[in-house]
Amino acid sequence: MVDEKLKSELGKQGIVVTSLQELYNWGRKGSIWPMQFGLACCAIEMIATTMARFDMARFGAEVFRPSPRQADMMIISGTVTKKMAPQVVRLYNQMAEPKYVITMGACAISGGPFKQGYNVLKGIDRYIPVDVHIAGCPPRPEALLHGLIELQKKIAAQRLTGEGRPAHLDKEAPSIFPVPDQCEHDLLPTRNPATYHLPVLNNIQAGEKVGDRG
Repeated sequence: MVDEKLKSELGKQGIVVTSLQELYNWGRKGSIWPMQFGLACCAIEMIATTMARFDMARFGAEVFRPSPRQADMMIISGTVTKKMAPQVVRLYNQMAEPKYVITMGACAISGGPFKQGYNVLKGIDRYIPVDVHIAGCPPRPEALLHGLIELQKKIAAQRLTGEGRPAHLDKEAPSIFPVPDQCEHDLLPTRNPATYHLPVLNNIQAGEKVGDRG
Protein backbone atom coordinates (compact mmCIF):
# COMPACT_ATOMS: atom_id res chain seq x y z
CA MET A 1 0.00 0.00 0.00
CA VAL A 2 1.24 3.49 -0.89
CA ASP A 3 1.53 6.03 1.92
CA GLU A 4 -1.32 8.55 1.71
CA LYS A 5 0.98 11.56 2.11
CA LEU A 6 3.21 10.31 -0.69
CA LYS A 7 0.17 9.66 -2.86
CA SER A 8 -1.06 13.21 -2.22
CA GLU A 9 2.30 14.73 -3.09
CA LEU A 10 2.55 12.69 -6.28
CA GLY A 11 -0.98 13.76 -7.18
CA LYS A 12 0.08 17.41 -7.02
CA GLN A 13 2.72 16.58 -9.62
CA GLY A 14 0.15 14.97 -11.91
CA ILE A 15 1.15 11.40 -11.01
CA VAL A 16 -1.68 9.09 -10.05
CA VAL A 17 -0.74 6.10 -7.92
CA THR A 18 -3.33 3.44 -7.18
CA SER A 19 -3.77 -0.29 -6.73
CA LEU A 20 -5.61 -2.83 -8.82
CA GLN A 21 -8.14 -3.20 -5.99
CA GLU A 22 -8.86 0.54 -5.83
CA LEU A 23 -9.16 0.78 -9.61
CA TYR A 24 -11.48 -2.24 -9.73
CA ASN A 25 -13.74 -0.90 -6.97
CA TRP A 26 -13.72 2.60 -8.48
CA GLY A 27 -15.09 1.20 -11.71
CA ARG A 28 -17.75 -0.86 -9.91
CA LYS A 29 -19.04 1.91 -7.67
CA GLY A 30 -19.39 4.29 -10.61
CA SER A 31 -21.30 1.93 -12.89
CA ILE A 32 -24.29 0.74 -10.86
CA TRP A 33 -27.36 -0.22 -12.88
CA PRO A 34 -30.54 -0.12 -10.77
CA MET A 35 -33.52 -2.25 -11.67
CA GLN A 36 -36.73 -0.54 -12.79
CA PHE A 37 -38.76 -1.81 -9.90
CA GLY A 38 -41.10 -0.18 -7.40
CA LEU A 39 -43.63 -1.51 -4.92
CA ALA A 40 -45.58 1.31 -3.27
CA CYS A 41 -45.51 5.01 -2.38
CA CYS A 42 -41.72 5.10 -1.83
CA ALA A 43 -41.36 4.36 -5.54
CA ILE A 44 -42.61 7.91 -6.28
CA GLU A 45 -39.67 9.30 -4.29
CA MET A 46 -37.34 6.93 -6.12
CA ILE A 47 -38.67 8.17 -9.47
CA ALA A 48 -38.20 11.78 -8.34
CA THR A 49 -34.56 10.98 -7.52
CA THR A 50 -33.93 10.13 -11.17
CA MET A 51 -35.48 13.33 -12.51
CA ALA A 52 -33.66 16.56 -13.41
CA ARG A 53 -33.81 18.19 -9.97
CA PHE A 54 -31.87 15.43 -8.19
CA ASP A 55 -30.43 13.46 -11.13
CA MET A 56 -29.21 10.16 -9.67
CA ALA A 57 -27.14 9.66 -12.84
CA ARG A 58 -24.61 12.16 -11.43
CA PHE A 59 -23.55 9.49 -8.94
CA GLY A 60 -23.03 6.66 -11.42
CA ALA A 61 -26.43 4.97 -11.16
CA GLU A 62 -27.24 5.84 -14.73
CA VAL A 63 -30.06 3.95 -16.44
CA PHE A 64 -32.79 1.97 -14.69
CA ARG A 65 -32.85 -1.39 -16.45
CA PRO A 66 -36.19 -3.09 -17.24
CA SER A 67 -34.74 -6.59 -16.84
CA PRO A 68 -33.13 -8.03 -13.68
CA ARG A 69 -30.53 -9.76 -15.86
CA GLN A 70 -29.24 -6.30 -16.89
CA ALA A 71 -29.27 -4.82 -13.37
CA ASP A 72 -27.04 -5.16 -10.32
CA MET A 73 -28.88 -3.03 -7.74
CA MET A 74 -32.41 -3.46 -6.43
CA ILE A 75 -34.11 -0.60 -4.60
CA ILE A 76 -36.98 -2.09 -2.62
CA SER A 77 -39.16 1.00 -2.45
CA GLY A 78 -42.36 0.37 -0.55
CA THR A 79 -44.45 -2.20 1.24
CA VAL A 80 -43.55 -5.84 0.65
CA THR A 81 -46.61 -8.04 1.04
CA LYS A 82 -46.30 -11.76 1.67
CA LYS A 83 -47.78 -12.37 -1.76
CA MET A 84 -45.08 -10.20 -3.37
CA ALA A 85 -42.09 -11.42 -1.34
CA PRO A 86 -41.48 -14.60 -3.43
CA GLN A 87 -41.44 -12.49 -6.60
CA VAL A 88 -38.88 -10.11 -5.07
CA VAL A 89 -36.60 -13.06 -4.26
CA ARG A 90 -37.01 -14.41 -7.81
CA LEU A 91 -36.01 -11.05 -9.28
CA TYR A 92 -33.01 -10.84 -6.95
CA ASN A 93 -31.85 -14.32 -7.98
CA GLN A 94 -31.91 -13.27 -11.65
CA MET A 95 -29.78 -10.15 -11.15
CA ALA A 96 -26.18 -10.00 -12.32
CA GLU A 97 -23.31 -10.40 -9.86
CA PRO A 98 -22.06 -8.51 -7.96
CA LYS A 99 -25.50 -7.34 -6.85
CA TYR A 100 -26.71 -5.04 -4.11
CA VAL A 101 -29.96 -4.22 -2.32
CA ILE A 102 -31.20 -0.95 -0.81
CA THR A 103 -34.36 -1.00 1.28
CA MET A 104 -36.16 2.33 1.05
CA GLY A 105 -38.69 3.28 3.70
CA ALA A 106 -40.02 1.85 6.94
CA CYS A 107 -42.29 -0.65 5.18
CA ALA A 108 -39.46 -2.40 3.35
CA ILE A 109 -37.31 -2.43 6.50
CA SER A 110 -39.79 -3.57 9.14
CA GLY A 111 -43.37 -3.40 7.84
CA GLY A 112 -43.84 0.26 8.79
CA PRO A 113 -47.37 1.31 9.80
CA PHE A 114 -48.65 -2.01 8.46
CA LYS A 115 -46.39 -4.10 10.71
CA GLN A 116 -49.31 -5.66 12.57
CA GLY A 117 -51.10 -6.54 9.34
CA TYR A 118 -51.39 -10.23 8.52
CA ASN A 119 -50.35 -9.69 4.91
CA VAL A 120 -47.25 -7.46 5.24
CA LEU A 121 -43.69 -8.67 5.58
CA LYS A 122 -41.65 -7.43 8.54
CA GLY A 123 -38.48 -6.81 6.60
CA ILE A 124 -37.22 -8.20 3.31
CA ASP A 125 -33.83 -8.94 4.92
CA ARG A 126 -35.31 -12.20 6.19
CA TYR A 127 -35.08 -13.53 2.64
CA ILE A 128 -32.31 -11.66 0.79
CA PRO A 129 -29.23 -9.75 2.01
CA VAL A 130 -29.62 -5.98 2.34
CA ASP A 131 -26.65 -3.63 2.04
CA VAL A 132 -28.21 -0.27 3.00
CA HIS A 133 -31.38 0.58 4.94
CA ILE A 134 -32.95 4.02 4.39
CA ALA A 135 -35.41 5.01 7.11
CA GLY A 136 -38.42 7.24 6.57
CA CYS A 137 -42.05 7.14 5.52
CA PRO A 138 -41.33 7.95 2.79
CA PRO A 139 -37.68 9.03 2.69
CA ARG A 140 -36.99 12.02 0.48
CA PRO A 141 -34.89 11.79 -2.70
CA GLU A 142 -31.92 13.28 -0.80
CA ALA A 143 -32.07 10.30 1.57
CA LEU A 144 -31.94 7.87 -1.34
CA LEU A 145 -28.93 9.69 -2.77
CA HIS A 146 -27.27 9.47 0.64
CA GLY A 147 -28.01 5.74 0.73
CA LEU A 148 -26.48 5.33 -2.73
CA ILE A 149 -23.35 7.17 -1.62
CA GLU A 150 -23.08 4.91 1.45
CA LEU A 151 -23.37 1.87 -0.81
CA GLN A 152 -20.59 3.26 -3.00
CA LYS A 153 -18.41 3.71 0.07
CA LYS A 154 -19.08 0.10 0.98
CA ILE A 155 -18.13 -1.05 -2.53
CA ALA A 156 -14.95 1.07 -2.47
CA ALA A 157 -13.85 -0.55 0.80
CA GLN A 158 -14.31 -4.15 -0.35
CA ARG A 159 -11.24 -6.32 -0.70
CA LEU A 160 -10.55 -8.60 -3.64
CA THR A 161 -9.11 -11.33 -1.41
CA GLY A 162 -9.36 -12.45 2.18
CA GLU A 163 -12.05 -11.53 4.66
CA GLY A 164 -14.41 -8.75 3.62
CA ARG A 165 -14.31 -9.61 -0.06
CA PRO A 166 -17.64 -9.30 -1.91
CA ALA A 167 -19.94 -12.29 -2.15
CA HIS A 168 -19.31 -12.88 -5.85
CA LEU A 169 -15.62 -13.53 -5.06
CA ASP A 170 -16.38 -15.87 -2.17
CA LYS A 171 -17.11 -19.44 -3.25
CA GLU A 172 -18.79 -20.15 0.10
CA ALA A 173 -21.21 -17.21 -0.10
CA PRO A 174 -24.61 -17.98 -1.64
CA SER A 175 -25.77 -15.99 -4.66
CA ILE A 176 -29.13 -17.72 -5.12
CA PHE A 177 -31.59 -17.66 -2.24
CA PRO A 178 -34.55 -20.02 -1.93
CA VAL A 179 -37.94 -18.57 -2.78
CA PRO A 180 -39.97 -18.55 0.46
CA ASP A 181 -42.87 -20.95 0.85
CA GLN A 182 -45.97 -20.69 2.97
CA CYS A 183 -45.72 -22.51 6.29
CA GLU A 184 -48.63 -23.11 8.65
CA HIS A 185 -49.15 -19.49 9.69
CA ASP A 186 -46.72 -17.38 7.69
CA LEU A 187 -44.02 -17.28 5.05
CA LEU A 188 -41.08 -19.43 6.08
CA PRO A 189 -38.00 -17.20 6.58
CA THR A 190 -35.02 -18.60 4.68
CA ARG A 191 -32.41 -15.82 4.96
CA ASN A 192 -31.26 -16.26 8.58
CA PRO A 193 -32.41 -19.70 9.76
CA ALA A 194 -29.73 -19.82 12.45
CA THR A 195 -30.72 -16.52 14.11
CA TYR A 196 -34.37 -16.00 13.26
CA HIS A 197 -37.19 -18.26 14.40
CA LEU A 198 -40.93 -17.72 14.30
CA PRO A 199 -42.01 -16.49 17.75
CA VAL A 200 -44.26 -18.83 19.68
CA LEU A 201 -47.37 -17.31 21.24
CA ASN A 202 -49.44 -18.92 23.95
CA ASN A 203 -53.14 -19.08 23.18
CA ILE A 204 -54.54 -18.55 26.66
CA GLN A 205 -58.10 -19.49 25.77
CA ALA A 206 -57.28 -22.69 23.96
CA GLY A 207 -54.26 -23.47 26.12
CA GLU A 208 -52.08 -24.28 23.10
CA LYS A 209 -49.10 -22.77 21.34
CA VAL A 210 -49.46 -21.20 17.91
CA GLY A 211 -46.98 -19.66 15.50
CA ASP A 212 -46.72 -15.94 14.95
CA ARG A 213 -49.13 -14.81 12.22
CA GLY A 214 -47.56 -11.36 11.92
